[in-house]
Amino acid sequence: METVVHDPPAAFSGDGSKVGGWWHTSQGRVVCDLCPRACSLHEGQAGFCFVRRNEGGKLVLTTYGKSTGFCVDPVEKKPLNHFYPGTSVLSFGTAGCNLGCKFCQNWEISKSRQVLEILSRRADPGEIARAAALLGCEGVAFTYNDPVIWAEYAIDCASACRELGLKAIAVTAGYICPEPRAAFFRVMDAANVDLKGFTESFYAHYTLSHLQPVLDTLQWIKADGHTWLEITNLVIPGANDELADIERMCTWILDHLGPDVPLHFTAFHPDFRLRDRPPTPPATLAAARARAMALGMHYVYTGNVADVPGQSTYCPQCKQRLIERVGYDITRYDLCTGKCRYCQYPIAGFFREQPGSWGTRRMVVDPSSVVGRGAIGREGRA
Repeated sequence: METVVHDPPAAFSGDGSKVGGWWHTSQGRVVCDLCPRACSLHEGQAGFCFVRRNEGGKLVLTTYGKSTGFCVDPVEKKPLNHFYPGTSVLSFGTAGCNLGCKFCQNWEISKSRQVLEILSRRADPGEIARAAALLGCEGVAFTYNDPVIWAEYAIDCASACRELGLKAIAVTAGYICPEPRAAFFRVMDAANVDLKGFTESFYAHYTLSHLQPVLDTLQWIKADGHTWLEITNLVIPGANDELADIERMCTWILDHLGPDVPLHFTAFHPDFRLRDRPPTPPATLAAARARAMALGMHYVYTGNVADVPGQSTYCPQCKQRLIERVGYDITRYDLCTGKCRYCQYPIAGFFREQPGSWGTRRMVVDPSSVVGRGAIGREGRA
């Protein structure tokens, strides 16, 4: 076996193709070392993600600099409730995914190969960072599809953000190998990792992947200490909604990550290849949240439902409601220097003296037009 591990080059050609990192050759094939799938590709063949391809004996990322669109939206939508609440982020994704979730909520871009042909938005990393700054965003979020599979593009964008004092956020399933994991997350200021269930059988049947690599990623992020971490668990009726499994998951989080990692239980809606069951009842989310808090987790939330108590932040010590959220609007903010205003207990996360004021707005933008105008966003930096 000939091992050829490449660092991603910095140059952007603009055509969407770039020699990628983390691969080696074996028996005339290119083997991708980015994620645990280890796709072994003959000439012209794409991996499971369908965006990393063997071209001329090299692993090429085919979506570098290409996007399905850019949108400014609230950081809480990622969801991140403890990372500069109320601020806005410039969000975007590309195409493809390295998981095969039957319940995918964004399958139009993550599972449709045709979307590769209609990726019309082009932007280099510097342009994206400049647009986020001009729009008054806190940073840039890599989301909609998993940025792990376009890690080279995400890393370059995160580096460009850092040069302008902006934050980089990854919304990911965390299905990545150790070496690229370190390179990827060490340039991310925050991440929401989707812990899709807590049994190997769930991961194998519903996502065509494995649980342990995700747990390894969660432990690595927490141990490294550089990236603020929050976790999302999409609760699917008849699949991963048993309270016994939820209790096992929460116990693992407490034992390996600690009580301060925020956990979001979010509602499923029938989609893609899992349309044979109803949306998640709000009572199921409430029960999961109650069980997690009873076990000792400090910050537990519900999502994709109307639930002001379940989406608000409370002091773990005196139990006062500190950050009240109505949807994505912040209607109460009782923090002082990151501590509870009532008992001075330190609240885990990153907070300013006043929250941002972006609210529920969603604004579609074109980075090149924003940079061309040079207009400052209405909100400004929060």
